[in-house]
Amino acid sequence: MGNSNAAKLAQYHAWFQHEGADGFITIAKKTERGKFKQYHYKPGELAQQLTKWLGEDVFFSQNTFYRPQRGIENIRQLRSLYVDLDFYLFNFDPSWVMGKLEHEFYGQSIPEPNLIIFSGQGIVLIWLLDPVPYKALPLWQAVQNYLLEQLQELGGDPKAADAARVFRVAGSVNSKNGVEVHAEYRHDVRYQLRDIQFDYLPDLNEEIKPSKKKRFGRKKKVAHLFNTYKLHYARFLDLVKLVQLREHDVTGYRELICFLYRYWLCCYSNDPVEALHQTMTFNLEFTHPLPLKEVERATKSAEKAWEARSNEEANRIAIEKGYPGAGYNISNKKLINWLDITEDEQKHLQTIIAAPEKNRRKRIANMEMRREQGVKPREEYLKQEQKKTEDKLSLLRAALKENPQVKGKELANLIGVTPARITQLKKQLKN
Repeated sequence: MGNSNAAKLAQYHAWFQHEGADGFITIAKKTERGKFKQYHYKPGELAQQLTKWLGEDVFFSQNTFYRPQRGIENIRQLRSLYVDLDFYLFNFDPSWVMGKLEHEFYGQSIPEPNLIIFSGQGIVLIWLLDPVPYKALPLWQAVQNYLLEQLQELGGDPKAADAARVFRVAGSVNSKNGVEVHAEYRHDVRYQLRDIQFDYLPDLNEEIKPSKKKRFGRKKKVAHLFNTYKLHYARFLDLVKLVQLREHDVTGYRELICFLYRYWLCCYSNDPVEALHQTMTFNLEFTHPLPLKEVERATKSAEKAWEARSNEEANRIAIEKGYPGAGYNISNKKLINWLDITEDEQKHLQTIIAAPEKNRRKRIANMEMRREQGVKPREEYLKQEQKKTEDKLSLLRAALKENPQVKGKELANLIGVTPARITQLKKQLKN
């Protein structure tokens, strides 16, 4: 196929997935050393730029980023769900896999995908979404992992399930076998993330709107996984925010920050290779980065802890003991002490906060709730009380002017206050 046809395939693929997108889209190309060379483009630039990249091993991101750096902490729009099927590892015939998906999966355990990328060896199923913001990532990850779980028997790759994933572009060539990548477009109706969750993961409804009843069995497991995604993601974002608050000058904390970054990213992406790569990239943002070899050495135990989390028996024991799961379960108190997080810094974080900050937020939330329910803020209350006092003083002044000899008890009856209050008001008049 000529270069012009390959360019058309790539441009249509880019338009189909990212029409109307917001943020940056990553284009990546594998180098001879097996590493990615990456650039980031706005949606309007993508189709044109793709033509310059075509050839072997060209990929692009499935979601967009708010700044030109590929990482889940930079997600701007979640625009698709996907599962990479490496069925060739089981020697499955491609036509048999396609038939099995059509007759046993679509519309039953999984929705029908919008497009299928034939990547040269396996296939990638892609479900396009009405875009949702980064705050929906825990729910997105829960749905993503559900789809992956359903397709494990067909070679679903757990290392290709994070929100920053890139996949091959139609019109490019897989260098492993020289096969050109192409796509099959099945329909263009974008899914609502909540609709997929409601139709295929109804057990999560209770967690999104939690009840007070205890849950057991599969529902408890699904809810636990959802909460774990939320916790790891929130802590991951807090770590990134802390580095930003310190203007990337984190000397003295670099090894610990890189360790936590790599661990939480392993937990979230299930891809230790990608987690290490992104940890090294994150380290380069520090004002005084660590040597890359030091990053790898200092954070090696993070990967081992993540591997423990993948052990079903270790997880069961940890959950029974009340932990979120196996691996490192570090308390907020320890994180605050280890990283010397100040009270002022905690005001900008989501979850790594101490009791005083929790109480401060609770007071603010209660105040806002009372305001919504019609209870006036203290400032407004004091203004109203001041107005009442001024009105009473005016009445007292008029009564005394009319009859200077009137007794305190009579004044109290005239004005509608107690005799003790009359005494207070008279003192204010003298002042």
